[in-house]
Amino acid sequence: MLTIGYIGNGKSTNRYHLPFSTNNNNIRVKTIYSRTLKQGEWAQLSGVTYVDNINELLLDAAIDLIVICTHMDSHFDYAKLALEHGKHVLVEKPFTETADQARALFSLAKEKNLFIQCYQNRRYDSDFLTVQKVIDSGVLGDLLEVEMHFDYFRPEVPEGITSFSIETSYLYGHGCHTIDQVLAYFGMPDQVSFDVRQLLGVGRMNDYFDLDFFYDNLKISVKSSYFRIKPRPSFAVYGKKGSFVKETKDRQEEHLKLFYLPEHEDFGIDLPEHYGTLTYLDDNGNYHEEKVVSVAGDYGQVYEDVYQSIINGADKVTTDKQTIRQIELLEEGLATILNEG
Repeated sequence: MLTIGYIGNGKSTNRYHLPFSTNNNNIRVKTIYSRTLKQGEWAQLSGVTYVDNINELLLDAAIDLIVICTHMDSHFDYAKLALEHGKHVLVEKPFTETADQARALFSLAKEKNLFIQCYQNRRYDSDFLTVQKVIDSGVLGDLLEVEMHFDYFRPEVPEGITSFSIETSYLYGHGCHTIDQVLAYFGMPDQVSFDVRQLLGVGRMNDYFDLDFFYDNLKISVKSSYFRIKPRPSFAVYGKKGSFVKETKDRQEEHLKLFYLPEHEDFGIDLPEHYGTLTYLDDNGNYHEEKVVSVAGDYGQVYEDVYQSIINGADKVTTDKQTIRQIELLEEGLATILNEG
């Protein structure tokens, strides 16, 4: 049994973590800490202790793992504190604000023989897993281009933020999803180019980004905007023999927002209208166009991975190298705005 405690009691903890950690029979959630416990808007879970004194978490010998679900600017300090108290640590993304902070945490964890990892649940998005399935099948031939989009139509967000900060930047907030997917499946790129913008003007929120990753003959584009009234396809993949287009994103977040939780068998499952379209020529030159049944996504797999690493010594699924490189890319991308400003 892996016993865990949370730092933070907001949307991250309650929507994106607890539905999955509490659904794992090998995990026990014991304590949740929040500085503003009395202001909590989420219903408290039966059997879980809620505290506003962090020492009740840090000094509890029964707690093996501390999960940090706070604003990004506090990730480093809380993670360091947890490691110093002999706790394994799982940190929401973005892992830290800087790559140097990430290196310091990994070094401290190694020194103390503790586990620390970033919570990269988007590796278990249905659309991303389905794309991998199609690529791995080989029907597309040699891969030439991949386009990944994470779009919203939420103009009120950038319009309501009148100054620039790392914490509110779209690149840090959502690039941490898609960049990790690129690094996880395709590996380290040979070169990366950045087009990071403030569509509402200099000094405003970063509300758009377009990153290109280059691997030999393969180009991967990661694009996101707050001003797409009709979102672009989640994935478009092109090879020498065919293409695969997945219009819609993973549905786990959609269901979580409706409080439709993982204990339901159809949680996060795509319906036929969500399936992607595969178009290709076979080895005989025959044309095919067909729907591909989506692979089921499962954010709970992150907690199973963490359990296997801490309890059974399995290798970390999200490596230190991947996490550090991701943050380096986030820093490099935002530097293009800061240098222009």
